[in-house]
Amino acid sequence: MLARQRIHELVHEYGHDVLEHERMRIEKHCYQHGAVTTFEHSVRVACLAVYFADRLHLWRFVDLRSLVRAALLHDYFLYDWHYDGDGTHKLHGFTHPRRALTNALEDFDLNPVERDSILRHMFPLTPVPPRYIEGYLVTMADKISATRETFSMARFSKPALTPVPERLAIADSTKKAA
Repeated sequence: MLARQRIHELVHEYGHDVLEHERMRIEKHCYQHGAVTTFEHSVRVACLAVYFADRLHLWRFVDLRSLVRAALLHDYFLYDWHYDGDGTHKLHGFTHPRRALTNALEDFDLNPVERDSILRHMFPLTPVPPRYIEGYLVTMADKISATRETFSMARFSKPALTPVPERLAIADSTKKAA
């Protein structure tokens, strides 16, 4: 069985290109659940997905690189969904997987397992389940992480985050069209 430190090492080994990407820094400036940033949440999901693959003895069936990359990119929507002054994020739970996949495809070459795992990670909120075991591991890790983060007592004392640096900010689709 893998130790916690080895799991972290594997996530960094197989996900270094994602973790080091400039647009991934946007996730450090947005809260996801409670007092946890989207970046921290994504790393937690990746570590927990690897943990599950290990504890369930799934290594013969799982592509570790695809699992880690899909977990790191599952919430790559690159906006703070808590603020929806114009109403664009009201259906965030239903729409963010497609946005995350669209953004990920702009920045990375993704294989079918990674694409499906990102797109389907909100099952059963979105109606189609993952096609691959990696997708189920990401989905399960995401649900557990989100629940723990949401109900953490830290949510009552979270510090203000610095705004997304202007050079990293992503204009919304209406501004791109103008």
